[in-house]
Amino acid sequence: MAVLPLVKLGTLVLKTACKPIANRLKKQAGYHPKFRNFIISIAQANHRFTTRMQRRIYGQATDVAIRPLNEEKAVQAAADLAGELFVFTVAGVAVIFEVQRSSRSDARKEELRRQEIQAIKTRSEELGREIELLAQKLEELEQLARGRGLAGILNFRHAHAGEDKKSKSN
Repeated sequence: MAVLPLVKLGTLVLKTACKPIANRLKKQAGYHPKFRNFIISIAQANHRFTTRMQRRIYGQATDVAIRPLNEEKAVQAAADLAGELFVFTVAGVAVIFEVQRSSRSDARKEELRRQEIQAIKTRSEELGREIELLAQKLEELEQLARGRGLAGILNFRHAHAGEDKKSKSN
C-alpha cells in the first residue's frame, strides 16, 4: 500500500516545519528574564545529571563537585533542549494521532466484517427456511401422487402441461 511512504513523507514534513519553530523558541528563551532563569536552572540540573551518568558509565568518582555551566552555555543548552523537546513532542503527538486513526479504521473494517457475516447468516437462515418449505411441498406432491397412483402422476403432469400451453397461448 501507499500508506508507509505517505507516513514517512508526513513525518519529514512535520520535522521540517518544527525546526524553525524550535529555533524561534531557542531565541525567545534567551530574552525573557524569568524564563531565562528557569531554563538556566533546568540546564544546570540536566548538566549535573548527565555528568553524573557519564562518570558512572566510565567508572569515575561520582562524589566530586560538578562545576556549573556558565550562563550563556546554560541558556544555549536549555534552548537546545527546549527545541528538541518541542520537535519530539510534535512527533509523538503525530504518532499517537496516526495510531488512533489506524485503530478507528480497523474498528470500522471489523464492524463491516461483522455486518457482512450477519447478512450471510441471515441469508443462510432464509435459504434454510425456503429449503424446508420446498421439502414440505415436495412431500405433499409425493403424497398426492401416491394417492392417485401411477396414472395420477401421469395425469398430473399432463394436466400441468395443458395448463402451461393455455397460459402461453394467452
